[in-house]
Amino acid sequence: MRHLPQEKPEASQDPGTVVLPELPETEIASGVSGERRVSMTERIIAIGDIHGCANALKTLIDAIQPTELDTLVFLGDYIDRGPDSKGVLDQIITLGQRCTVVPLMGNHEEMLLAVLDGGQSEIKFWLTFGGSAALASYGWKGGPDVRPEDVRRQIPREHVDFIKGCRDYFETARHFFAHAYYDPHLPLHEQKWNGLRWASLPPVPERHCSGKVAIVGHTPQRSGDILDLGYFKCIDTLAHGGGWLTALEVEPGRRVWQANEKGEMR
Repeated sequence: MRHLPQEKPEASQDPGTVVLPELPETEIASGVSGERRVSMTERIIAIGDIHGCANALKTLIDAIQPTELDTLVFLGDYIDRGPDSKGVLDQIITLGQRCTVVPLMGNHEEMLLAVLDGGQSEIKFWLTFGGSAALASYGWKGGPDVRPEDVRRQIPREHVDFIKGCRDYFETARHFFAHAYYDPHLPLHEQKWNGLRWASLPPVPERHCSGKVAIVGHTPQRSGDILDLGYFKCIDTLAHGGGWLTALEVEPGRRVWQANEKGEMR
């Protein structure tokens, strides 16, 4: 599988830097713990919050037709609320055989990891925010009385490992990608992502100090249109709530694809 998960720096290194061999014709791409270089791709495409809408994702991927030269950056919130969280993760994992997949961590993935590591209070919180639909997609038929060990048994190890490998952010020479929001005054490697994954957008998002264009999700745009401020783009268009799943080509072009859970393209 070709996906770029989070990286762990060596103990002797500054946590903001990972030193890897430099490749020709590259762009900088950064993640949770540092910076690396990846080969230039034909297209870099961001995909917004999916929330269990596996049919919308399949329709979108069929339209995009990614190749081995493409990089798909998923902005997180793959699971919960929609009908088929399992199918979404199966698709994304399989996509790594066709193209480079960069998965970011969403607050819903963070909730699931807390359930797997925690107790009954985490379970109740997760189920309230769409976890019951996710669990049902894995075949759970035991009713509302769910224990952490039930979730651990129900969700395959491959899916848990995938979620644990998701990045906090991804960065290229001109753009950066995050799940929800960011502190506009801090470098990306100094952000407190655990809290920022839950942050709704302010009335007017600020430009990040790097000068790069921010691509985010998390705050649904109920109009179905991308929130585009030039320096900032939010592409969560409420796929699970009868809206659209959005894919945005950020490099080299400006193409947009949108599909819904009925399998329709906008």
